[in-house]
Amino acid sequence: MANSSIRIRSKRRQQKAQIRILIAHPMENGRNRDPDTDEFIPAHFIQELDISLNGERVIQADLSGSIAKDPYFSFILNHIKSGDRIHVSWIDNLGIHDSREHLIK
Repeated sequence: MANSSIRIRSKRRQQKAQIRILIAHPMENGRNRDPDTDEFIPAHFIQELDISLNGERVIQADLSGSIAKDPYFSFILNHIKSGDRIHVSWIDNLGIHDSREHLIK
């Protein structure tokens, strides 16, 4: 998916890989005001983040509006080899969703 909101980078060393994920999302909590109208900006945030390795879920995170705009996640996975596939997907409180797959080199 060329226009995905998800950017995934990986760096493999031996059997470990650092996975870095950046998601373009406003992450509004519903408590901020629009500076022009002084109205509350409606809540719009990622609720669920799923990360799988070769089809097996390795991380499921329940998120909220307390996370900053364009969230960044970084973690280490063990027992990684060249050709493994990382799949990242999210769904937000408005039902919008996205996913992306990344091949470990």
